[in-house]
Amino acid sequence: MRFRLPADELEYAVLTQLWELGVASVRELHRRLGEPEGLVYTTTAKVVDRLRSKGLVLRQRQRKGQVFLYRPRVAREEVERARARNAVSRLLGPTPRAAVAALVEAVDAV
Repeated sequence: MRFRLPADELEYAVLTQLWELGVASVRELHRRLGEPEGLVYTTTAKVVDRLRSKGLVLRQRQRKGQVFLYRPRVAREEVERARARNAVSRLLGPTPRAAVAALVEAVDAV
């Protein structure tokens, strides 16, 4: 399954709320996360749309009315693994052997 990682903490926070709720509307997400953070509704809606375009959430129309419901498309564990790989890759850089050797030395010194 192809997806792009959340770009910032706000995207990650919205995705976390969806994992916790299972299914939610933008209004529900905004009440839980956007309002307490002082965000306007359109900011929350834009973040949900970005997560959808990254392949992280699915959208379906609610049976009644014009409301869309969103659900996670990717399991939390899969996103966490990808985030960890990304962080380790940034930490170790293009030559991981030297960085790992330095890390082992640092751990040994402790």
